[in-house]
Amino acid sequence: MSDVRHVLVLPDRDAAEEVAEVLTDEYGVTQQPQLVRDALAGEDDAEDAQWLVVVEDPRSTCDPAALDTLAAAYEGWLEPARP
Repeated sequence: MSDVRHVLVLPDRDAAEEVAEVLTDEYGVTQQPQLVRDALAGEDDAEDAQWLVVVEDPRSTCDPAALDTLAAAYEGWLEPARP
């Protein structure tokens, strides 16, 4: 069993906060997802930042396809896992 980290990319903080809440309420994520502001390269304005929702999945129980679908519902996406 290997530790897995999922990173969902969302367009703004509100969407990221809503996705984090859905993950804990409906997807059974036990560790609180971490919200991280990710400024786009060359952008100074906070309005131009993407927000990341980082989900630790030590037991590999989260379905990546379901996470991608959730992110897409908020105009975001799931970053592909890296080995």
